[in-house]
Amino acid sequence: MVRTIRFGPVAAGGMAAAVLFAGHITHAADLVYHVVEHWAPLPGMEWGEVTGVAVGAKGQIYALRRGEPPVVELDPSGKVLKTWGDQMFVWPHGFRVDRNGFIWITDGRAADGRGQQVFKLTPEGRVVLTLGTKGVSGDTPQTFNGACDVAVAGNGDIFVADGHVNARIVKFSRDGTFIKSWGKKGDGPGDFNVPHAVAFDSRGRLFVADRGNRRIQIFDQDGRLLDQWTQFGRPSGLLIMPDDTLYVADPIDRKAILFGSAMDGSVRGSIEGSLPESIAIGSDGALYAGETTTGHTLRKLVKQ
Repeated sequence: MVRTIRFGPVAAGGMAAAVLFAGHITHAADLVYHVVEHWAPLPGMEWGEVTGVAVGAKGQIYALRRGEPPVVELDPSGKVLKTWGDQMFVWPHGFRVDRNGFIWITDGRAADGRGQQVFKLTPEGRVVLTLGTKGVSGDTPQTFNGACDVAVAGNGDIFVADGHVNARIVKFSRDGTFIKSWGKKGDGPGDFNVPHAVAFDSRGRLFVADRGNRRIQIFDQDGRLLDQWTQFGRPSGLLIMPDDTLYVADPIDRKAILFGSAMDGSVRGSIEGSLPESIAIGSDGALYAGETTTGHTLRKLVKQ
């Protein structure tokens, strides 16, 4: 069963056919998406809060949920292929698959001697690298407090959005050696208030979803602020495609997924029908949305 929703331009200044934000005007064609109802039910359990979703090299869909088991792997039809990760995490949060197929998961709280770490895993769930000190909260080179997301640069350097309690970006080399951190709690340029997601564009610029400040901040890989955009709402999740199409999940203010260009900041439209914190797009163009604020599910949307 599918539910039809409208996908089209975000109106501004009374214009129904164009988008105007921060001096950028772009026109978006009106398209139709379907929300696939009751997609991918979990046998014997509820989805709960789905904090991350990503697509693997073979087209499989990975989802991260706050429940046991936390990692669910599915095919595009919604069939569960396998689950894993029992008792590995306290409060799983960020979830990414890098260009080499490795899975990255952040654990944002500490309890019972576990948590407050970032994990690099094989597709089978074997841990090959950890960052942070197990079960210890802090803001040192060896500790996190509320790590939200991870982005891996082209040279393998690792960037962690340490943001649910701390307010910083932490940079490591590919082997996990601490390089630097930047940012502090605040609303000035380069400050953060819940840096909730990170992603790279094709030029290697780091986009940070500064959720509490209702903006995206853009940095070079040394932490120099390049730009900040407020036209994408209150960003919780970021996805940047190889062609620099930018998807921004805003489940709080705009209650939609905004999309546009990571090259110039133009907003081309919005996708309604889901309130996700995380977004992934399959090889067939289907959009997968992990919801935590409402719905508590993994949702699939397909274009007509």
